[in-house]
Parts: sequence; C-alpha cells; structure tokens
Amino acid sequence: MIRRTAAGLALAFLPVVATPVASQTPGGREMEAWPIALLQSLDKASARTATFQVGVGSTVRVGTLTVRVRACRESLPIDPPESAAFLEIWDTRPNEAPVGVFSGWMFASSPALSALEHPTYDVWVVECRNASTSAPPSTGAPPAPGNRTVR
Repeated sequence: MIRRTAAGLALAFLPVVATPVASQTPGGREMEAWPIALLQSLDKASARTATFQVGVGSTVRVGTLTVRVRACRESLPIDPPESAAFLEIWDTRPNEAPVGVFSGWMFASSPALSALEHPTYDVWVVECRNASTSAPPSTGAPPAPGNRTVR
C-alpha cells in the first residue's frame, strides 16, 4: 500500500524551471540574443523623451541615471513578438555614492511588468537590434553604442 501525504502531493505538482524566464518563449523555445538594445527614456520634469541605442555590455547616462545593458533578446519569428533586455540602472548624483534603482529584465510588450520606479526618469525597452541592420534613432541621439550621455 502506498501512503501519500499532503506535502508529498504538493511537491509532485511543483513546476521545474531549468532556465531563466527571459531566455525562453512561452512555447519553450529559446530567444535569440542581439548585440544592441534600443531604449527610450522620459524626463518627467521636462517631458523630454529620447530614443537611444546601447550595445550589450555598454553603459549610457540618462540625466542622473547610469544604464548598463547586460543582455538583449528577441523571440523567434514564429513566436509572438517580444523583446527583452536585462538592465542595471544606478542613480549617480554628484558627490554621492551611486544607488542601484533597478536590476532585471524589462519587456517591450509589457513595460509595467518590470518597470523602473524613479521620481524623475522612466526608461524602457523598445526592441533589440543587430549592428548591421540598425538604423540611427529618430531623435538625433548618437547611433553608435558605447559609454555616453543622452540629453
């Protein structure tokens, strides 16, 4: 006779997650890595927006924020469209130590799912791009990825 406990049954129904959420689509297929993230920012005080490209591993300044892109992935063409970027964001004010304000995946299709909470700035993912096919942003920001400041 097999004896089953409530705890044993509960453990049998727990899902096993082997890979990070952002690296797979809902159908379980891998997402494709891209070298450039197209981001957009909003300065809530002045209502100015900027669109800019940041290479994976590079940083950019947005006002008092320092944004580093660690990864940018897009779903395969056979899946519903999704772009996701792993961002690390610090508030770096003069004469103060940097304060981490965000670290995690941001999703282009659901910006509120994992959003930056900052009183002055918003930053969100637009899409991932390939270096050979990326066009310069329409706002006049520098097109080349790297360590720079967005105005």
